[in-house]
Amino acid sequence: MTELFRAHWPTVVGYLCRRTGDPVLAEELAQETFVKATAAFLGWRGGPAAGWLLAIARNVLADHHRRGRRIVPLEETLLPAQAFPDTGVEVRDLLGRLPPTARRLLELAYLDGFTHAEIGAMTGQTPAAVRSAVWRARDALRAIAAEGRGHDH
Repeated sequence: MTELFRAHWPTVVGYLCRRTGDPVLAEELAQETFVKATAAFLGWRGGPAAGWLLAIARNVLADHHRRGRRIVPLEETLLPAQAFPDTGVEVRDLLGRLPPTARRLLELAYLDGFTHAEIGAMTGQTPAAVRSAVWRARDALRAIAAEGRGHDH
């Protein structure tokens, strides 16, 4: 567990700092993350340690948010607002039309705020491979959005 802590502390704190906007709070939440990871260590099924720890950190952050604490909002720039001037198209509805892998990738990147490197650690891919996959998933999302607009007119 000490090796996991040393190897992944910067990644976990970095993620939490970006989401909270508060380095001190990020360190507190990271400590809570590693406490929970220590308690759950025997249930860990292997796989990328960073992905496992970031998933725990995301849950700790969600618990923190449910307790009424502020989280820095992420820019949801999957689709520009001006692309839908006359319709109430919801990004989540469009995401639901994507294949599960593409949908999850976009959710991790844009809704959960993970970097390409963090997603790579979770999925066992390189950041460059994640960047390409995000690009393809965004193109697929745009195509679904365009298809929907084409049927409305």
